Amino acid sequence: MSNRLKTLAAAGQGVWLDFVDREFLADGGLDKLIAEDGLTGVTSNPSIFEKAIGHSDAYDEAVKTFVKAHPDADATAVYESLAIADIQTAADALLPTYDRLDGKDGYVSLEVSPYLANDTDGTIAEARRLWKAVDRRNLMIKVPGTDAGVPAVRALIEDGLNINITLLFSIEAYQAVAEAYLAGLEARVAKGRPIDRIASVASFFVSRIDTQMDKKIAALDTADAKALAGKIAIANAKLAYAWYQDLIASPRWTALAAKGAMPQRLLWASTGVKNPDYRDVLYIETLIGPDTVNTVPPKTLDAFRDHGEVDQTLTEGTADARAILEKAAALGLDLPGVTAALVADGVKQFSDAADTLLAAVEEKRRAFVQDTAE
Repeated sequence: MSNRLKTLAAAGQGVWLDFVDREFLADGGLDKLIAEDGLTGVTSNPSIFEKAIGHSDAYDEAVKTFVKAHPDADATAVYESLAIADIQTAADALLPTYDRLDGKDGYVSLEVSPYLANDTDGTIAEARRLWKAVDRRNLMIKVPGTDAGVPAVRALIEDGLNINITLLFSIEAYQAVAEAYLAGLEARVAKGRPIDRIASVASFFVSRIDTQMDKKIAALDTADAKALAGKIAIANAKLAYAWYQDLIASPRWTALAAKGAMPQRLLWASTGVKNPDYRDVLYIETLIGPDTVNTVPPKTLDAFRDHGEVDQTLTEGTADARAILEKAAALGLDLPGVTAALVADGVKQFSDAADTLLAAVEEKRRAFVQDTAE
């Protein structure tokens, strides 16, 4: 039987790993997934680094070395040194994929500080700084899809950076960052600058929507409401993709494509299934289509490799998806309110993870500073 994960590539979907960890990299875990499963990308976020760095001694020697060389460095500087090294290692592992696919895939994402989620100028400055620090052409800088993040995306695309926009939950938020991507490309064209090597993905979150909507459905406790359980997030994603299809058929996009622009792919994020009553590969099997990415946690990746089914599902049932969202609205389930709250909650979760991570790094930093002094 052919590898199910590799079959996704034939369906036009990239498979990225939503995980990074120094031991995993050192032990050849990423190299194995690239070689055997056709993995084409890696994503990281503050929560992932908090689990990797804050709960492991694999980074201790690197912390000790950095602190010895930079005794006045704060916890943020120590953390960045660790994260950047991991991102560089992952990027190097994926560089042959990036070259083979002519820049269409093979990316590693590093997120700007979640503390800057509502600071446009701060986000732009940090993205530029991290881009230079990592110094890998297959890097994507992650920028939150907040109101402040949208103009940052436009500016950074105009700069020529690869951008992954995260924390997108609503179609309207996705449309705003797609507009920012096009505007940034057009600004480069107006300056006579190339646009053929600029990549972007719009990370559209899935399972977190169902988690919240299913609570509202349970509270209503009616047959009509229960029929929507586990369906709203998928319907929302399918309509986002339908809008994407209209966009790439537009004269505005075709003019950019003629100059070599690559489409901003929709990336399905938060695809680990949180409800044990649902099929554990639900958010992969139902969202398969061209010019998309699914970034998958390790457990879900293993599950799909074992029993996932591949079909062109993303464009199926668009009318049904629209009917599902109309029904949800008629029942007062308030998807717009849920998606708005999820953006704020996502920023808070990442900020909380950063707080915990930096506290753990600071504890290690102080211990090593003391050891060095003694």
